[in-house]
Amino acid sequence: MEKHRHSHRGCLSCFSRELDRGGRRRPTDGREDGRMGKEKGEGRKPEFWEALLALAVSFAIVVIGIRLRAGMSAPLVAGAFVAGLFGKYLGYTWRELQEGMFDGIRGSLPAVVILMLVGMMVGVWILGGAVPTMVYYGLKLLTPGMFLAAACLLCCVVSTATGTSFGTIGTVGLALMGIGEGLGIPLHMVAGAIVAGAYFGDKMSPLSDTTNVAPAMAGAELFEHIGSMMYTTIPALVLSLTMYGFIGMRFGAGEVRREAVETILTTLTKTFNIGPLALVPPALVIVMSAKRLPAIPALSTGVAFSGAWAMLTQGADLTSVVRSMMDGYLSKTGVAGVDRLLTRGGLNAMMGTVALILAATAMGGILERTGVLSTVIDAVLRKIRSTGSLILSVVVSCYLVALVSGNQMLAIILPGRAFKEAFAERGIHPRVLSRTLEDAGTLGAPLIPWSTAGLYVYGMLKVSAAAYAPYAFLNWIVPIFALVYGYTGFAIWRKR
Repeated sequence: MEKHRHSHRGCLSCFSRELDRGGRRRPTDGREDGRMGKEKGEGRKPEFWEALLALAVSFAIVVIGIRLRAGMSAPLVAGAFVAGLFGKYLGYTWRELQEGMFDGIRGSLPAVVILMLVGMMVGVWILGGAVPTMVYYGLKLLTPGMFLAAACLLCCVVSTATGTSFGTIGTVGLALMGIGEGLGIPLHMVAGAIVAGAYFGDKMSPLSDTTNVAPAMAGAELFEHIGSMMYTTIPALVLSLTMYGFIGMRFGAGEVRREAVETILTTLTKTFNIGPLALVPPALVIVMSAKRLPAIPALSTGVAFSGAWAMLTQGADLTSVVRSMMDGYLSKTGVAGVDRLLTRGGLNAMMGTVALILAATAMGGILERTGVLSTVIDAVLRKIRSTGSLILSVVVSCYLVALVSGNQMLAIILPGRAFKEAFAERGIHPRVLSRTLEDAGTLGAPLIPWSTAGLYVYGMLKVSAAAYAPYAFLNWIVPIFALVYGYTGFAIWRKR
């Protein structure tokens, strides 16, 4: 056998042989890195009370920062700093903490790249008329007798096309509230249908940030994550639409006042070339996802093709295509509702979410490297006897994080990082975890009155979460399906 003759610096084989069972480098003879001096891997695993205290303090700093309206990135950075101080208390070196932080960030890089591509795609899809065409055909679905079901379905279409629940609620949702009021339908029912439909797309659309973050936290692929969610979301949507249809039957005698809708339709037809041709780029992305192509190449191809298609079908020039990719589409129709809906997208618009992901995964990486998360999860897992109990633990954790922080993204990120290893050890495919994170974390956020989502809905629709939540059927039914699957074993895939 040929001898191992090369410099040990940067050698992955040598590095792997120096790893101990805890994932840290074994102390060497001290000659490898004289700069480290006394810094050697002497960190210990925390006791349960220490791990619980570290989690509580780090999390409290994040929550306090959010409550003080300091944003999310800065509190998460502060939480990572506190987690690092706790690591030093346990005896970990700065190099070990840094490696843990970088490991956490490294795991999120695929999601970061996908989010950047998604931002570019949203801008160029609007410029190319794909999103306006989806909105146009969606508005055509309105019928008096099935208004609640149609409103929910319309919001599903728009939110899936745009990847944003907030944009859907603030534009089409406002128009639907006016129509519902004219029909004499209680506004809290209308708001519930709007929220359910808007968060369907927030959960299922590949253009949504949560749809990309959840699989990144669980270690799943984007399109297999979306396929997994169909098992809980599609049956729940069918059941929700049936319930809306049953409730709305008594309001079927009213007539739809189409002034607001016609204004949107007219504006869209004047600004874009509406038609089936505009839907070719989304169809291409759907075909590539159905072929199970990797997400990054598929989305990159979709961005490039969508830009060329916008130039061909909408008469856009190269400058406007590049600007839409980078800065997003800027709508100047003069109709406020249309401009709010279509002014979005672009690579730069995703940078805030990217910073949030990096800060959160850095903190999670430190908590993982120091054994904080594993200590707490081990204590929880000792009381778990079945897959159903594990799914229930994830659902409850997502709700608790959302209740305390009021933030949808944190309700996905923190439980995702905490339960990732537990699912791996039990041989459960990570797409089951990513699906459960969205079943509870994404859909549970708008049901909490003091959450960012709940406050936004109140600001836009003037209906409190306590009033509309009972009629956001999809948000309640999906977690029930997740729990039923967990205890029955249906759609619980195992890793090969």
